[in-house]
Amino acid sequence: MDSTDHEILALLVEDGRMSFADIGRSIGITRASARERVQNLMGNGFIEKFTIVVNPGLLDKSVSAFFDIQVTAQAIIVVAETLANLKDVSSLYIMSDMCSLHMHVLVKDMGALEAFTHTHLFGHPDIVNIQCKLLMSRIKQRRGGPRI
Repeated sequence: MDSTDHEILALLVEDGRMSFADIGRSIGITRASARERVQNLMGNGFIEKFTIVVNPGLLDKSVSAFFDIQVTAQAIIVVAETLANLKDVSSLYIMSDMCSLHMHVLVKDMGALEAFTHTHLFGHPDIVNIQCKLLMSRIKQRRGGPRI
């Protein structure tokens, strides 16, 4: 991966729909070269997928909650996979201590958040501790990966 590939990634992080011609014009390469490089970046796993960023508030998902969940070590994978399959779970990570999950949940309102916690977290035999924090305001949202 060279500096041209880094430039292409930076452009695509800002606008994943940018055309090959526009990429080429922006960094001084041909459209065909831009297309080939993007395909190589995809083929080599640097670009995992192209997606969109949706405004959850406009989809009636105005409550954004972050959970830190301690789980019994032997059940962390099963609990993580179960939670990851829930439609309200936006992201889920296994943390380095191997007994904690960090989870982001988007729901309609506080009643829906309470129902989510009662249904999926409270009383679960492998969940040891739960902490929840609500998002007050979004300042910066991760897009595409680390800065290149």
